[in-house]
Amino acid sequence: MAKKNKQTKKKKPFRYDLPFGRENYIIFLIGVFVIILGYIFMAQGPADSFWSLTLAPILLVISYCVIFPFAIIYRKNAAPVNASDAETGN
Repeated sequence: MAKKNKQTKKKKPFRYDLPFGRENYIIFLIGVFVIILGYIFMAQGPADSFWSLTLAPILLVISYCVIFPFAIIYRKNAAPVNASDAETGN
């Protein structure tokens, strides 16, 4: 029997790319700040005040339904692909 040449495969170093970029975390922190602000406004004044009945729920809904999903979905635009590169396959 012939001996098989064993070629050693170079292992690529383990690299873990984070799914979110810096911008995503900044947007997320803005959402957390707006939520904290909403709960602070909810605790202010009497139960039937403008702050606790109107402003606080608006801030909370905006943060939970707009800012957090935007922070998850947002992706920084990649570099534009040149038309010449697309035609040649490079």
